[in-house]
Amino acid sequence: MAREIERCLGKSREELGPAGPPLIQPVGLILPHAGYRYSGTVAGAGYRALWQIGRPEVAVILGTNHTGLGSPVSLAEPGEWETPFGTMPIHGELTRALARATGAEITDTPFLEEHSVEVQLPFLHYLYGAIPVVAGVVQPLSLREAEAAGAGIAQVLPKKPVAILCSTDFTHYEPHEVAKEKDLLALQYILDLDLQGFLEVVRARRLTICGVGALALFIAAAKNLNLRAAQLLLYRTSGEIAGMMDQVVGYASAIFREVSEVA
Repeated sequence: MAREIERCLGKSREELGPAGPPLIQPVGLILPHAGYRYSGTVAGAGYRALWQIGRPEVAVILGTNHTGLGSPVSLAEPGEWETPFGTMPIHGELTRALARATGAEITDTPFLEEHSVEVQLPFLHYLYGAIPVVAGVVQPLSLREAEAAGAGIAQVLPKKPVAILCSTDFTHYEPHEVAKEKDLLALQYILDLDLQGFLEVVRARRLTICGVGALALFIAAAKNLNLRAAQLLLYRTSGEIAGMMDQVVGYASAIFREVSEVA
């Protein structure tokens, strides 16, 4: 498994060099969650950027809810999750605080047949060891629901050394050029933290992004946390990897930081 993660990162941990200093405030990332063969290098670009910025004390993962089980926002119960590198603990105190602030339900049910969170854990464990995580999955949300839950997340996480990861893939099963055009359009609104514009373009263009709810919640939280220094790190489609360009899935990684941090 280590070799696969290193392939996705493009380097081993030793070749990456020393990690950045401990984070002193939140950093946001958008990452894909398909099989590593298809989206691993795109995810790797995001994790390399995080490695250079600094070490989080905890990761809050907002994953896609593919099954519809559970509540609009569901958080995993405290405990431990297994990875190929060992277990990773769920941060119980932070999970409960975020549930109170967002109205999320604490339940393991939506995670029983869900991969969007667990595919991120080997990257985190390989780079940082068994850091605690908050595992969440999000169904599609209205503008008002996303804004309220995002404000709740921001109330809990200001100035905390946390990485907020949004796990989503983009357009599904359209020709490469169509998918790329639609995804880059959506990413303009995402990078600008324009929640209303993002939700409107999703409806108007009938975008097939699987993590619309996770992205909406991420945008709202990032805006409240002033993570406005946004950068698209890498965009690819499955067609560029597998060679089948007629029906592809889009993948993107992007990083969001506080403006004052990069000024």
